Amino acid sequence: MSTAAAATAAVTYRRLLGYSARHWPIGSLALGGMVVDAGAAASFAYLIRPMLDELFDKRDPDVIFWMPIIIVVLFLVRGVATWLTDYGVARVGRGVVHRLRQEVFGRYLDMPAAFFDREASGQLISRASFTVEQVAHASTEAVKVMVLDSLTVFGMICVMLWHSARLTLALFMMAPVIAVVVWFVGRRYRRISHRIQQSVGSVTGIVEEVVGGHREVKIYGGKRYELDRFAEINEQNRRLNLKVAATNAMSTSLVQVVAATALAGVIFFATRPETLAQMSAGAFMSLITAMLVILPSLKRLTTVQAMMQRGVAAAQDIFSLIDAKPEPDQGSFAAARCQGDLVLKDVGLRYPGAATDALRGVNLDCPAGSVTAFVGRSGGGKSSLVSLIPRFYEPTSGSILLDGRPLQDWTLESLRRQIALVGQSVVLFNDSIARNIAYGALGDASEAEIVAAAEAANALEFIRRLPDGIHSAVGEGGALLSGGQRQRIAIARAILKNAPILILDEATSALDSESERLIQDALSRLMRERTTLVIAHRLSTIEHADQIVVLDQGRVLETGRHAELLARGGHYAALHRMQFHDIGS
Repeated sequence: MSTAAAATAAVTYRRLLGYSARHWPIGSLALGGMVVDAGAAASFAYLIRPMLDELFDKRDPDVIFWMPIIIVVLFLVRGVATWLTDYGVARVGRGVVHRLRQEVFGRYLDMPAAFFDREASGQLISRASFTVEQVAHASTEAVKVMVLDSLTVFGMICVMLWHSARLTLALFMMAPVIAVVVWFVGRRYRRISHRIQQSVGSVTGIVEEVVGGHREVKIYGGKRYELDRFAEINEQNRRLNLKVAATNAMSTSLVQVVAATALAGVIFFATRPETLAQMSAGAFMSLITAMLVILPSLKRLTTVQAMMQRGVAAAQDIFSLIDAKPEPDQGSFAAARCQGDLVLKDVGLRYPGAATDALRGVNLDCPAGSVTAFVGRSGGGKSSLVSLIPRFYEPTSGSILLDGRPLQDWTLESLRRQIALVGQSVVLFNDSIARNIAYGALGDASEAEIVAAAEAANALEFIRRLPDGIHSAVGEGGALLSGGQRQRIAIARAILKNAPILILDEATSALDSESERLIQDALSRLMRERTTLVIAHRLSTIEHADQIVVLDQGRVLETGRHAELLARGGHYAALHRMQFHDIGS
């Protein structure tokens, strides 16, 4: 590992410990518990000498009376200290998890749409669940092992030095070998940990895809393919974790062999005649007990590298998200309600990493209260264009004005308050119908207002048949409702918002003919007082639009009213003939 990488890891770990330091009162109690715990263990090792020498050899009556009481008190104190340590560390750890999850989730809400385009959903979910747990483990459990076992080793070495400094020196023959083991283990973990994070995200992603698309998997015979794909990722995850386990086992075995060699050395030197003449049996057993207690502590200290390196790898992933730039919001202008006059001047858009522009030189004027429909082939730039209005993406060239002000001058909150959106892919949350209609900032709406919006969207006819009416659950993603019902709930949400700008992206595509007719009536009344941008596939739904814009390969080919464009005999007329020929045939 390079010096720069090691320095980066050190900086990351210090920053991670800062999250634990925020809980310093309970952390201080836990640290105090560790000191008492290690001190009690060292005290018990020291008591081996008087127990053997005074209790069994000299049979001192005072020692016979007091020794059981001292041992009970000692272990009562140690029990309280252990509870303080374990509870304190758990409390700090849960606090770190809570804060990091909150920051990760909050950052997700602040990130631009381009971030979600390039990030796999499995990685996003894994980061807020598995990765955060790894970070907390490194900042609490790893610290507990390091502090408690280091104090235990220190206390036992003090006991050994007290009894025989000469024999204790034999213990230090282990130090160079253990240092090499720790260095090797740490280096190997650093290489593996990042790959484990990625593999867990891949496992989560595949599971999420299959659960969400289980119908397509069954219909298109994807079971074998998905099993093979999951088996490959699962096997990779298994191999990586086995490498960690193998490294742990090897380091533990090496430490045990080195420690056993040192113990043999201690016994060898302790049984020399000159040593036997100076050391009692109790002192020797106290020294050996201290050394035996050191062994598991040394073993845990070598394996703590696993926790730390996993935590550092996880923390680097978490901090890279926390430090990422949120969607830009430098605007300062805010308005309660805009007029809705939209002007696009020479607007261009190229997505990050794309080879060609999604939009090129788009000039468009959408007066307040007008209806502008966008038509054209798939991939022509219709959705890209309307996604610029709420600033889901920023144009790479040109500018967009709302009421004469560039969109960048508006605060994001104020800008998006002016817009209602109904998309082709309806998003419903796992809550009641009422809470889905009155979602977010609309949560203060009265029940009467919610019912009125549902009625305007022609949703009451099915809502009344549900057992709990508007308080009925919709299920995850609206799974308990049909496609048309979900679409009408989304339209009711837009009606309730009553925003001056309305974006309809194939808003009636999931409706049957009867529902579509009723919704079109409701939308036509709604559009009279709003600037409406409509993406339409069925040209029959936009014949009365104030202007129709034909887009192809990111360029505006034609603009005009329905009758004008038909008379012109251009691209729109060709689309119209093609669609109505298909319908007629």
